[in-house]
Amino acid sequence: MPRRALILIEGASNGPLYVQAAHRLGFHPIILSADPAQYDYVATEGAEAIRVDTTDLEALIRECSLLRSTYDIAGITSALEAVYATVGRLCRYFGLPGPDPVSIERCCDKVIQRQLLAQANIPIPAYRVAASATDVESAAVEIGLPAIVKPSVGSGSSGVQLCRTVEELAKHATYLLGRTHISQPSPRILVEEFAQGQYYNGDTMGHEVIGVGTAEFDCPPHFVFREVTFPAPLTDDEHKRIADVSLSCLQALGLGWGPANIELRWAKHGPVVIEVNPRLGAGPQLVHLAYGVDLVTEHIKLAIGGKCDLLKKRSHTAAWRYLLPDLDGTLDWIDGNAQAAAVPGVAEVKLYAQPKEPIVRKGDSQDCIGHVTATSPDRTRTETILQHAVDLIRWSITPFPPLDELPGPAQVEPGKR
Repeated sequence: MPRRALILIEGASNGPLYVQAAHRLGFHPIILSADPAQYDYVATEGAEAIRVDTTDLEALIRECSLLRSTYDIAGITSALEAVYATVGRLCRYFGLPGPDPVSIERCCDKVIQRQLLAQANIPIPAYRVAASATDVESAAVEIGLPAIVKPSVGSGSSGVQLCRTVEELAKHATYLLGRTHISQPSPRILVEEFAQGQYYNGDTMGHEVIGVGTAEFDCPPHFVFREVTFPAPLTDDEHKRIADVSLSCLQALGLGWGPANIELRWAKHGPVVIEVNPRLGAGPQLVHLAYGVDLVTEHIKLAIGGKCDLLKKRSHTAAWRYLLPDLDGTLDWIDGNAQAAAVPGVAEVKLYAQPKEPIVRKGDSQDCIGHVTATSPDRTRTETILQHAVDLIRWSITPFPPLDELPGPAQVEPGKR
């Protein structure tokens, strides 16, 4: 009987969790990627990786067809939003359970997403769509400053910035319009009202809200998470309002198969939807630690045609603190992670950066150089554990020299080579 395999299209920050869960469920994980070398967990977690253009549906169909001659493909899925619509098409081609690709595509386009949410009378920030720096400035005049300026496609807070002045607005619009990775013939930029209030995010699976977390951000004008806590401290009424809005988003966007993550702000009149992501949020580990519900495993169960077990098995508080550098430069050293990991209640300490690596902050999720996760039955206790562990981690960064001090081209004496 052929070995059963789970196909993962590309990877993401949650990629190792999918590989580990696949092994626990008895499947051989195979990652199809345009650049398998970028995933260091392929070797450490015992996965197989195959190089293939993951933007080419026909190429993926050919590769999966070849794999079927050796393996019994139980399911196809991904942790990466950018390829999730393609996953849906692959699943339909091979007769496997998966997301609706049209709904995923509409959700991933932030402009279309907002149009559909507005049509369903779901509260969202006022917004305008711009295709030039002039359009951006005109939109900001209509909406008012401060305003959020961001690309219409993307994730991880990449390119998202709070602009308080016309000068900041013009500079960031020029930057977004000039980014080489924007492949649209006419790049679109979203200019949004800055919805002020506490940030929350709802994690859903199918048509069920699993729970609601909250987060604090690092220094503006960017939106880089500093700390995420799950569950959020909410009254029953506040939780119900957020859950109701989250489910309304799923209905409006045609979602409801598999995971989704709804980001909100609690503004003057209640929850305002900032964004809907058709994937797991950044911290399914927090949901697992707090409630005993493994959303990664349950997602895979759906992908292989099984049923989810979303029953909460405990009620703890889990929190995740990101380690964020305060300057650009070269990382000299970082230590204390072993001592932090030994603190009772610490679930994980992970460092992303290594000594002698350059640190260049971009104002998105890639700025983090590590994280610490803690959990306990008590919210205050969890925060105390987390702070104690984080205080044990130290690092040193040598700033880059000023540009005028960098060495120029080598000087060659006349007559010498």
